[in-house]
Amino acid sequence: MSEAKSGGLLSRLKVDKYLLLIVSMVVAASFLPARGEAAVAFGWATKIAIGLVFFLHGARLSREAVVGGLTHWRLHLVVMAATFALFPLLCLGLAALPAWIMPSALAGGVVFLGCLPSTIQSSIGFTVIARGNVAAAVAAASASNLFGIVLTPILVGLLMHAKSAISPSSAWSIVAQLLLPFVAGQVARQWIGGWVTRYAKVVQIVDRGSILLVVYTAFSSAVVEGVWSQISALDLVRLLVICAVLLAAVLAATYFAARALGFSKPDEIAIVFCGSKKSLASGVPMAGVLFPAATAGLALLPLMLFHQIQLMACAVIAQQYAKRADLEPVSGSPLPGSGVA
Repeated sequence: MSEAKSGGLLSRLKVDKYLLLIVSMVVAASFLPARGEAAVAFGWATKIAIGLVFFLHGARLSREAVVGGLTHWRLHLVVMAATFALFPLLCLGLAALPAWIMPSALAGGVVFLGCLPSTIQSSIGFTVIARGNVAAAVAAASASNLFGIVLTPILVGLLMHAKSAISPSSAWSIVAQLLLPFVAGQVARQWIGGWVTRYAKVVQIVDRGSILLVVYTAFSSAVVEGVWSQISALDLVRLLVICAVLLAAVLAATYFAARALGFSKPDEIAIVFCGSKKSLASGVPMAGVLFPAATAGLALLPLMLFHQIQLMACAVIAQQYAKRADLEPVSGSPLPGSGVA
């Protein structure tokens, strides 16, 4: 490999800077965890932050982005099936592997990972790079996050009931904690939508800052409960391999499903990128609601590793799609006011 090609590959595989900030919160919580009254204060701040995150999701997500492309129902069914059926089943199977393969302390986090919605920003971004059906990607990723507010707590409650994470009966109250702020954001969009668009950078800082707070609080509780005595460096290496295998399996499944069902190349690209990823932006606040404080940190570790792997792998795949793209025009374009997650 030439030096130029090597440099280009490294630039595509660079670590997400925001993920580095999240890791810094884990490190800070490991050495300086919140205890006593400080932990109580951070706990209340986390509840407010979670509500703020979903309020901002609702305020940013345009109605056009949610319903504008839903007429392409076959594509959206494939994406939803991959996100909320294939992923949970695969993760449930992985969590049931022997402890020498799947660290028992991290099995619940892997199941949680499988229940999360898709990303919005990176799904659309990679679809654009690969010259896929961008309008369908906007609609599919947006719908995934919208339905995920309801489906993720229910799936976690059902699949993790045996582990006593949450019960199906309590799932509806948790949905209310996530859904009500989102609905409030949608209602408020008619008054603050313009402001949110004009000051998107400020909103993003508030949004991401809230998520950093949730991560710090979750890992503080986990550290106080002795999280680092429950997992080792070898456990993290095994988890890394498991996440890579999981991503490869879903990428292959969405690719071959799109081919077998006769989708066009642009539609195939949208299906592959929307159906193979999990949202860190939605997953972090959801973990803060769905899990006890002492276990939320552990539940986030698989998601953090999977998030970085999916970005690196999809960056390479998007470039390969772009290189092989023919001269046909892209069959969709971004809808105005689409959100980020």
